[in-house]
Amino acid sequence: MLVTSEPTDGETAVSSGSKSPMLSLRGVSVRFGGLLAVDDVALHVERGERVAVLGPNGAGKTTLFNVIAGDVRPTTGTVTIAGVDCTNAPSRVRPGLGVARTYQRTRLMQGLTVTDNLYLAQLGSSGRRHFSLLPSRRDREFRDRAADVASQVSLDGLRDRLVGELSHGQQRQLEIGMALAADPQLMMLDEPASGLSRGERERLTELLLDLSRTLSLLVIEHDMEVALTVVDRVVMLSNGSVAATGNPKEIRHNPVVQELYLGPADSNSSEGSHV
Repeated sequence: MLVTSEPTDGETAVSSGSKSPMLSLRGVSVRFGGLLAVDDVALHVERGERVAVLGPNGAGKTTLFNVIAGDVRPTTGTVTIAGVDCTNAPSRVRPGLGVARTYQRTRLMQGLTVTDNLYLAQLGSSGRRHFSLLPSRRDREFRDRAADVASQVSLDGLRDRLVGELSHGQQRQLEIGMALAADPQLMMLDEPASGLSRGERERLTELLLDLSRTLSLLVIEHDMEVALTVVDRVVMLSNGSVAATGNPKEIRHNPVVQELYLGPADSNSSEGSHV
């Protein structure tokens, strides 16, 4: 896969190897003036693997996500996606490498329908620059794909509904659908359970569990139950550094994780919440 035939602004035309990890960060640090937001982080996501990046507020999770997405350039270190060095490449390179993401706050077109949003998500990731006012075969393909994705995220009966009329949980489902519509290899979800009710979180969990195992998934999430249910591995951040890694069972019982989320044991009652 090629990034571009004419590299610009740090883009590099490099073919990816099929056996390379979907994502690899090595020694990534980000400094904003005197603040070290991310400190020497190494992170790898294999093809088809599901990984959660967890940590308390201020741990550096969103900054790390923005580095991977190309919205922030690292001060040091390298970012490789699908075998391509993207360290200094702009965010527009990522979709061509199979990366799609959601954000903490919804970025939907409220005055358009569910189908229109899913259609435009495909159009934006396709790289098309010229459009016809007449229906085309590609247009029909996009519409058919929009219908399939709407069904996949349990919005099949709401395809003609304006997005502004959807509940918050349904809008979250649509955001995931818009990411899926681009047919990504790596999907990055930034706090998908934020603001959801218990029932909505359960539907979200089922949706994520039903995703194809060929899709790599990287999730930031404050809801530990959602995160630990849907991923294979967890990377715990604290003060910008990796504090712990492991599978969900190991993370639940990791004393470092317990302290990060609950504080020192002698300062918490036995009735406190559990990771």
